Amino acid sequence: MTADWQERFKTFFGIKWPKLLESLGQTVYMLGLALLIGAVIGLLLALLLVLCRKGGLKQNRMVYAIVNVYVNIVRSMPFIITLVFVFPLTRLIVGKTYGSTAMLVPLVIFISPYMARLIENSLLEVSPGVIEAAQAMGATTRQIITRFLLPEALPSIVLAMTTGTVGLLGATAMAGYVGGGGVGDLALTYGYQRYNFPLLILTIVILVVFVQLLQLLGNRVSGKLRQHR
Repeated sequence: MTADWQERFKTFFGIKWPKLLESLGQTVYMLGLALLIGAVIGLLLALLLVLCRKGGLKQNRMVYAIVNVYVNIVRSMPFIITLVFVFPLTRLIVGKTYGSTAMLVPLVIFISPYMARLIENSLLEVSPGVIEAAQAMGATTRQIITRFLLPEALPSIVLAMTTGTVGLLGATAMAGYVGGGGVGDLALTYGYQRYNFPLLILTIVILVVFVQLLQLLGNRVSGKLRQHR
């Protein structure tokens, strides 16, 4: 971008172009890493819920009850409360409670139970006949999970993860209120506190575009997977 355009951008929105790019990068960083870690943890929790539930392949009432209660408790807490509540853990792991990296701890804790419940619903949509057929063929529990259950549920899991990602994006924006950086911090520090309404509108547009792109990508990937089943 030329110096002239940079000056016009700063005049209208009140920030420099590199600052906007930095904030976008911080949002993508928090969203990507938190989603990756949270999805893995969420998948493991979902498998425990499905396998250990009544009538599951590895029925275990105690394990199911513990995981189920944990998921319900964390999902019932607003992100801002979760964020403040885990400050001691964040400081223990990262060494500080501000910055994009520090925000990964509460973001992962927030999104993993959410993902677990969404993925659990996707796994439960798989026809019991598929599991019964796998058992009839002598498949082990691991083989049933990796070769039958997950492949059958994958298109639905992709849509579930898309929904979870959109929720996580909102949480990353909220993280900006406590020094997490990203688009949320941009909107608060340079937009709201300075009565800079053009910048506030710009951040809203950015978030809307993010959501639309994520939903479009999720729908397309899920559709492709359904076609190749």
